[in-house]
Amino acid sequence: MKVHLGDKRILHKFYSVLSLVSVITSIVFIFVDIDIKYKAVVGLICLGILIILYIGIWIHSNVRTSIQLKINNSEIEVKFGEIFEEEADLKVIAFNEFFDTLVDDKLISKRTLNGIFINKFYKDKVNELDKAISADSHLCEMIVADNAKRTVGKKTQYKLGTICVVDDYLLTALTHFDTDNKAYLEINDYINCLLSFWNEVDRVYAGKTVALPILGSGITRFKGYDNISDQELLELIIWTFKVSRIKFAYPSKVKIVVYNNKSNKVNLIKLKDLETA
Repeated sequence: MKVHLGDKRILHKFYSVLSLVSVITSIVFIFVDIDIKYKAVVGLICLGILIILYIGIWIHSNVRTSIQLKINNSEIEVKFGEIFEEEADLKVIAFNEFFDTLVDDKLISKRTLNGIFINKFYKDKVNELDKAISADSHLCEMIVADNAKRTVGKKTQYKLGTICVVDDYLLTALTHFDTDNKAYLEINDYINCLLSFWNEVDRVYAGKTVALPILGSGITRFKGYDNISDQELLELIIWTFKVSRIKFAYPSKVKIVVYNNKSNKVNLIKLKDLETA
């Protein structure tokens, strides 16, 4: 189980329920007198109910599929699902720093979210996607360099965290590409990228709900952090949202969509520690 039986968050929730139960039973026993010969039985029944209640809270914490967080008066919903099936006004898709669109299992793998997006919506019309990217005037302000030596893919390199709006999707420059066209990041790059990303979201979201996956999960090589988990990436995404001070006014919100097959790797209730008062 991803949530341990003695998890402090389970205990905290149980104590809250126990306090309410204690108040109710105290009031009841003011008016109800229990025969002394039944007190032991009633006590055991109450103990059994409390044990069942505790186990119920523990099981629910392990099987729940979503959680709501309050961060800087904004709402973040973290849930298990599929990003393309999620109800949201805008959806985030991670690209590399060149906004490459060639899905050939060398430059971009068709198994990545990036590759799936291109094949799903632009399989036989990639040129339309390239034109939409080129037409985004904001990208001109985010150019880092022109890599003329690059033999495959595009040559214009953009700042990490840069967003290009294409229809209802926010294409985001998330990763560096090495000379072998392998995605990689250092952890400092990742954090700075997320901070830039939230600033970019603030620029374009216009009161809409934004859905994003766990950015960097599964495809990115983190130098010096070979074993970074989806839980840690998720917490970094939420933490950078918190420090960015971006605010989503109701009813708009942020949805972080975790793939269903990763549900056993993510502890949702642990994310409550990141909430702001």
